[in-house]
Amino acid sequence: MPLVPTSSIVDAAREARAGAAAFNVIHLETAEALVTAAERTGIPLILQISENCIRYHGSLLPITRATLALAEGSTARIAVHLDHITDADLVRQGITAGVGSVMVDASALPYEENVATTADLAAWCHERDAYVEAELGEVGGKDGVHAPGVRTDPDEALAFVRATGVDALAVAVGSSHAMHERTAVLDKDLITALHTALPVPLVLHGSSGVPDDELRRAIAAGMTKINISTHLVSVFTHSIRRTLGADPSLVDSRKYVKPAREAVTEEAARLLDVLGTPATVPGQYATQSPARG
Repeated sequence: MPLVPTSSIVDAAREARAGAAAFNVIHLETAEALVTAAERTGIPLILQISENCIRYHGSLLPITRATLALAEGSTARIAVHLDHITDADLVRQGITAGVGSVMVDASALPYEENVATTADLAAWCHERDAYVEAELGEVGGKDGVHAPGVRTDPDEALAFVRATGVDALAVAVGSSHAMHERTAVLDKDLITALHTALPVPLVLHGSSGVPDDELRRAIAAGMTKINISTHLVSVFTHSIRRTLGADPSLVDSRKYVKPAREAVTEEAARLLDVLGTPATVPGQYATQSPARG
């Protein structure tokens, strides 16, 4: 199936009051696992490639081209997105390579610089029909806008969206990046206020630390795009530890990576079911997943 625009997945999820799942690619095996999960469930998926992932692989093109090839060869509705990109050159390289959307992350800059940088890159991307997400942040701790206790102000967020022209906005409502326990409690009243105030879809970063029921409540309150990375990385790693622990003599990496890939597929499929229902838009989100085989 041809690559699906990120906008079509996000807009359909927003209309259906479902979650647009956005799961991060780490390497080829996780990309394969995520694509398989989307095919098993029939629920659309946004594959995300972060700047950290790009740095790990040494450059943008190898992992991006592989991910695009998997998406284009899949029977599922899949978009490919660049996540947390601070380097303007990487934004341009990714869009030129065929990625359909990008999160321009200038959130560590002072407000006026964030606005100027984001607006400039958003204009460049829009000229090429690319969808742009951004984050309204502040100079601060490691998590920036998603540090515990930080919250997005609806009026400031509206001013930011109008000044930059972005298509979606990552907001701080109680989640935090790289959480290893799913214990976060989100500010649903703030989500509702932001949903009411902003003309663009809301994005939840740090969703790995948010339990299923809390994710459902956040979506019902107005959150749309749900980013998950750390939780699925943990599933992959824990599977490898179990396999090697059961047979320390294993040396063929395929024999311990394959079950880890399947473990990620299973958990990603489960999360797609959590996020992708309820739904009301035919052909986009199913109220019941097809049988898995």
